[in-house]
Amino acid sequence: MAQYSRIEVTSVMKETGMVPLFYNPDIELGKKVLKACYDGGARLMEFTARGDFAFEVFNELNKYAIKELPGMIMGVGSITDAGAASLFMQMGANFIVTPSLREDIAIACNRKKVLWSPGCGSLTEINRAEELGCEIVKLFPGSTYGPGFVSAIKGPQPWTSVMPTGGVSTEESNLKGWFDAGVTCVGMGSKLISKDIIANKDYAKLEQDVKSALAIIKSIRK
Repeated sequence: MAQYSRIEVTSVMKETGMVPLFYNPDIELGKKVLKACYDGGARLMEFTARGDFAFEVFNELNKYAIKELPGMIMGVGSITDAGAASLFMQMGANFIVTPSLREDIAIACNRKKVLWSPGCGSLTEINRAEELGCEIVKLFPGSTYGPGFVSAIKGPQPWTSVMPTGGVSTEESNLKGWFDAGVTCVGMGSKLISKDIIANKDYAKLEQDVKSALAIIKSIRK
């Protein structure tokens, strides 16, 4: 069962402005990545469930977060059907992120009042997601659309909350482009938790990179 309500999760997404994305089959490595992000100031993590037995890894990481990292909100991404969403919610996922708009997932998450963020690529999809109760829409892949798309949809729909994923980096110019366009938060995967960091087990660098990105976001929002 989720430890945080969808309103609480939405609030933390808005407050921090960033959701790190990560997957690795190594549970102990995952714990170190999670702690580095936490120590850097992140309070959300999207576990991208893309590998075999990913549910076993998430289960251990979520239990670790609950026990050792107070206030860390664990969610699951790359979910493509309601069955998978239900499985991860049973393991305590606090939010569900999908690559596309799936109404079966919306129903499953709404039934348990768990935040869900569907990948959308058009105003029609965004409207439908909001009709289904979506709080924050995932713009995916963000690199395909860019900040200009966000600015355009915020004109007629200033109430729409957007989280681009894909094409977001730790560079100040990149983050400024997205936040000036009006995004609520950003999802950041390999541009933050890079292959080099994982290969070198450089968790101190990851912690600093998270801290720097959050500081940039905070300064842009002033």
